Amino acid sequence: MSTPGVEYINGRKSFIPLENNPEIFTPLCQSLNISPALTFHDVLSLTDPDLLALIPRPVNALILCVDPPIYKPARESIAPTIPTYTSHGPTEPVFWARQTIGNACGLMALLHCVLNLPTKDSQLPGGYVAPESNLATFLHRAVDLPPPERAQLLYDSQFLEDAHMAAARRGVSHIPPSEEYTAHFVGFVRTVDGRVWELNGALNGPFLRGVLPRDGGDDLLSEEGLRLTVGDFVDAARGVQGGMSVVSIAEEA
Repeated sequence: MSTPGVEYINGRKSFIPLENNPEIFTPLCQSLNISPALTFHDVLSLTDPDLLALIPRPVNALILCVDPPIYKPARESIAPTIPTYTSHGPTEPVFWARQTIGNACGLMALLHCVLNLPTKDSQLPGGYVAPESNLATFLHRAVDLPPPERAQLLYDSQFLEDAHMAAARRGVSHIPPSEEYTAHFVGFVRTVDGRVWELNGALNGPFLRGVLPRDGGDDLLSEEGLRLTVGDFVDAARGVQGGMSVVSIAEEA
């Protein structure tokens, strides 16, 4: 049974979009039994050292929300070069799922970040999810599924639908009709081996952006970290009408 507010457009489920806002992601994580050790922070500037200094570090995950006039030129030539992802199982390099629900890209970015972030203690991905929770059960099932079946499992997961829609209603922005909303969320994660991934449910698979060693002193808000993550979008935004916002994810000390 669909949650109130969920629409079906051309036969496809569509959600109310999320805002890229720590005040949205924090309660959403609570409802999904994700550890409160993960904290979310608005990145008010990508260049001002004083504003960047206010953000807890290190930052190993970013959530980007970007308008179409920026997203399209940043990714239209790259998207066809991303091979169709076929990996699954515990040896896959990163957990990725295709987005098949309209306006669920905010949820997808959050899941891609949280489910791939290694914990400080165990250095294993997925450790921020409470054992025996619905999300832990989902992850346990999804890891072994090929990408098409994994996407279907996500599409059919009622607990994710309920959590997303409850979080979306917390937003303060005007809610556009589902068919008009076109801003897109992208997650970026640095895994335990230092590889930096763009995890974008609209692409054919995960996009390896480069390597940023964890023992080198840099994180994703360093100059090199930003180049490997949001740099393409910052370049595409120059001289273009459109906006973008970034939220960082850190772990409490």
